[in-house]
Amino acid sequence: MKRMQAPAANYQSSIIGSQYLVPHCVDLSIVRNVTTLNDNFTVADINGKIFFNLKASLISLYDQRLLLDATGKTVVVTLRRKVMTGHDRWQAFRGESTDLKDLIFSVKRSSMFQTKIKLDVLLASNTKEQISDFKVKGSWLEKSCVVYAGESHQIVAQMHKKEEFGKDNLTVRVYPNIDYAFIVALTLILDEINQDKIRQQ
Repeated sequence: MKRMQAPAANYQSSIIGSQYLVPHCVDLSIVRNVTTLNDNFTVADINGKIFFNLKASLISLYDQRLLLDATGKTVVVTLRRKVMTGHDRWQAFRGESTDLKDLIFSVKRSSMFQTKIKLDVLLASNTKEQISDFKVKGSWLEKSCVVYAGESHQIVAQMHKKEEFGKDNLTVRVYPNIDYAFIVALTLILDEINQDKIRQQ
């Protein structure tokens, strides 16, 4: 993978909460257990310390995922697919809410027909949606994606995918002063969009 520009030291982005900002890179492993009936993920650092859990029923009225804290008891973010839209669109809400007043950000495909991943990330305050607040570009076929700040080439996170028996592993490097809970939620949405493409093939 070619060397990429790292974010400027003074770049900060708190999306979900300032408690998820740290002044150094955060390397996380997102492990998906594909042998269970439910869609379960565990998010941990390189030392095995659990940061988040994600659980969702495969059979539900709404396509919804809950990002939980390390204890698995407190909902940090609710991820929900928005139905009846021209593009794939997911919305992230604070806590267990799905009320628009608690919307944090939404993610949509840049276009309907794509050979590679191109996603627009729009914060709730970006009501006009003319310019993306973040962009995701890459390909799971190449097993890597990059998150950029806005329309710039400023990298805020990188994602890589590897497969092991019974598990899909996603590794994420979040750059300093970037909300790592936001990046984890974004990675999980990205994986869901990719899983949809696989199911449609």
